[in-house]
Amino acid sequence: MLAILTNAVPELFGVEMFKLDDFLELVLRFVFNFVTILLIVRYVYYPKTRRRDFLFTFILISVVVFLLCFLLESVKLQLGFALGLFAVFGIIRYRTTQIPIKEMTYLFIVIGLSVVNALANKKVSYAELLFTNVAILSITFFIERLKTLENESFTVVLYENIDLVNPAKKTELLNDLAERTGIKISRIEISNIDYMRDVAKIYVYFIKSRQTWADEDDLDYRTISNE
Repeated sequence: MLAILTNAVPELFGVEMFKLDDFLELVLRFVFNFVTILLIVRYVYYPKTRRRDFLFTFILISVVVFLLCFLLESVKLQLGFALGLFAVFGIIRYRTTQIPIKEMTYLFIVIGLSVVNALANKKVSYAELLFTNVAILSITFFIERLKTLENESFTVVLYENIDLVNPAKKTELLNDLAERTGIKISRIEISNIDYMRDVAKIYVYFIKSRQTWADEDDLDYRTISNE
């Protein structure tokens, strides 16, 4: 049926209506790329962060970048086009918040895999393409699940007891901060001191795995990860 249709109307405004080989290659590569990205984003990234907004973003960016690269591959932009995509997405900052480093890394992975899967030519075998995707997926999964590396995070505290913000009273300051916040503090950094308002800005660092919270969602103030 498709062959009859393509023979009856081979072109429309100089564009071929249907090319079976190219269409099947598009579908095969698209499914392959989508499954890989879904495994990385949904089953490696999401269980650790529970960020549905980034899950949505990564998947759609992957789909758009893949189709963009694949359909424009015949224009012979290839490497220059791919590097241009990295440059554009590398400087993106959403108006709401700046993208954290970890999310930027996953964005780089998503874009990189989509570009590779779309632009790999006939000189690259499917075995090499499969190995590349599996290697990135496996390494990402391994690093995310590596328990020996402790994750240090921090929260910013505006501290009003200015008398304790003194090197000679460091122990008292640490004890007071620990009692107020309920955090097992690993270290602190004093960012600045405002003597006009009697307030000090202090970065309180802690190891998540050493805390006694039942669930990270129970944390009622914002923490910032150093990942």
